[in-house]
Amino acid sequence: MNLTDHCPEKVVSAQDAISKIKNGSRIFIGTGCGEPQHLIRAMVANPIIQDVVIYQMLSFTLSKYVDDPKFLKRFALKLFFISTSMRKAAFEGKIDYLPAYLSQIPHMFTSQRIGLDVALVQVSPPDRFGYCSLGVSVDITKPGLQAARMVIAQVNPRMPRTWGDCMVHVDQIDYFVPFEEPLVETLPMAKNQEVAMRIGYYVNQLVDDGATLQIGFGHLPNAILSSLMDKKDLGVHTQVITDAFLPLFKRNVITNTKKSLLPGRVVAALCMGSEKLYRYVDDNPKFYFRSSDFVNDPTVIARNDNLISISSALEVDLTGQVCTDSMGYLFYSGIGDQVDFLRGSTMSKGGFSIIALPSTAQGGKVSRIVPSLSEGAGVATTRGDVNFVVTEYGIAELKGKSIYQRVMELAQIAHPKFREELIDVAKKRRYIFADQLPPAQDDLIFLEGYKSRVTLRNGKTIEFRPLLPSDEFAYRNFFYSLKEETIYLRFFYKMKLFSHEHAQQQWANVDYRKNMSIIGLAQKGGYQEIMAIGSYADEGTGRAEVAFVVREDFQGLGITSHMLPQLEAIAKENGFTGFIASVLKENQAMLRVFKKRYPHARIEAGGGIDYTLIMDFDQSAEAVVKPADSEQA
Repeated sequence: MNLTDHCPEKVVSAQDAISKIKNGSRIFIGTGCGEPQHLIRAMVANPIIQDVVIYQMLSFTLSKYVDDPKFLKRFALKLFFISTSMRKAAFEGKIDYLPAYLSQIPHMFTSQRIGLDVALVQVSPPDRFGYCSLGVSVDITKPGLQAARMVIAQVNPRMPRTWGDCMVHVDQIDYFVPFEEPLVETLPMAKNQEVAMRIGYYVNQLVDDGATLQIGFGHLPNAILSSLMDKKDLGVHTQVITDAFLPLFKRNVITNTKKSLLPGRVVAALCMGSEKLYRYVDDNPKFYFRSSDFVNDPTVIARNDNLISISSALEVDLTGQVCTDSMGYLFYSGIGDQVDFLRGSTMSKGGFSIIALPSTAQGGKVSRIVPSLSEGAGVATTRGDVNFVVTEYGIAELKGKSIYQRVMELAQIAHPKFREELIDVAKKRRYIFADQLPPAQDDLIFLEGYKSRVTLRNGKTIEFRPLLPSDEFAYRNFFYSLKEETIYLRFFYKMKLFSHEHAQQQWANVDYRKNMSIIGLAQKGGYQEIMAIGSYADEGTGRAEVAFVVREDFQGLGITSHMLPQLEAIAKENGFTGFIASVLKENQAMLRVFKKRYPHARIEAGGGIDYTLIMDFDQSAEAVVKPADSEQA
């Protein structure tokens, strides 16, 4: 459709269109990279326009003017999210921050809670039916346009035509300003890549093939995407698409075939990135753009099975409260999409959320895992909403955990130099036991090499990893799940209690070098439970004493036969030459496991009820060990 032929009275210059704006107007401006730069410049250049209130989600062009006192006398800026370019102005009190969940902003417009007199938007040229596309800015732009009394649209042939509910008919627009110019481009600043890679490594462990992803605003969530290149058939339902998605699209990592809501389509509300990204989404039916009242609605999000929300934070306190929008009293970003997606992922079948953040800020001077949120910091996400928290030091799982457990989970993923301090504060606040040992102050990234996974002959998959201080409660549950006979075969007496004090003795001995414990974890519903433990401890002769216990329903499936060579390899790394084990004479199954691995083991029979086995690593069997009948020692 040719606008000049169809509605010549609506086609005007930017100056003429802007002259229609009355003083005192409330103006909405399209979001982020879709903002109409030419119209904004014309508005600022018109000295007649005075006392105007501007609402915008993400602002870029206006950041060029906020240091001008004359501009601030004429325009009041109210932003739903503080972009990087607006952060300095926010700190200086030159703009106003409007905290709101993204899913609810459209209703604020349509209900006239936030009244709008004018909407300045950018659209593609109309098609032959008279429909323009909002392109890379649909989120709150479409509701803002629909709620405004007057709509002025910059018609830019560089604006992509995107698929979805993002079309606006020419009859809905009051004035058209044809003007071609490049769209705003924005690429996240590269920060500490090593930290981002380590965080991505842990996030990768939580994301299964076929999951549907939401990626939040910011450089870190986007950097994490590069760690998912080995995944298959991922889907996307997210607020914003960035350049970080492009490699996953091109390598067919993202196929959307497993999605339960709108399979085959990437669901999003806006794009922010480079011209390369804009050309990729242009007329691409793979993408389905909708406004934020759909994309960010938790009940809509929940219709995606296995929805994983990945977002960032400024700091997390020891109880799990999350601050995302302020540094103390200084407003830094915004609530954005985090809460909507956290709650939606919680309701999703098989879904969950991940809060990812570096362990420190200010060049390592301060911890982002804190005893309490900073004075003035806003609680954007409550402690009841958080599931996983990930730093470059590991994964903390908070859902369903008590304050005591949360403290231990979060302290062990804090930077090593802050762990003891966090535990000390938690003790003073009565969050944890007064005798609680702090997590090791080492960087335990090497423990990742000790993780493994095996599929048993009954089809169940078991994950093995080192025992951590935060496992105390799970370890306790494991002990009390065992039958009396199993406990007797392991401890040589009918141990009745597994107290906190006993658990502390276990942690005190685990240094992951001279003393090591590996646990086996089986999936049960939405969580994992311990079903096996294998340990060795330095016994002072160059050998380590080794012992195992496996829950009865997993005995006879080869668990110990997998753990034994695993512990042997770790022990070798740490200078041990062999194992020693005490085994009850009646525990023939365990004796067979040891003999199979160490056919030349020396067996010493004392006058008591047990054997002592002395096993040298250099004489261990090289053949694959077959499952034993039963496993505990």
